[in-house]
Amino acid sequence: MIWESASAFWAMGGYGLYVWGSFGMTALVMIGEAWWAKHAQRQAIRQLQTTAALDAAATNEWA
Repeated sequence: MIWESASAFWAMGGYGLYVWGSFGMTALVMIGEAWWAKHAQRQAIRQLQTTAALDAAATNEWA
């Protein structure tokens, strides 16, 4: 599709709000998903470190 100007491109034939809103929401969800995955990974690593430290402490008590 060929547009006459940049403003016609952004307007997208009257559907610009829908088109660019959809792109924006998709980008927001993808960024949120990446943040959530990183947060969950850090939380899992912390939990594993805590469990390992507790196991090591319990093993040393019996030794």
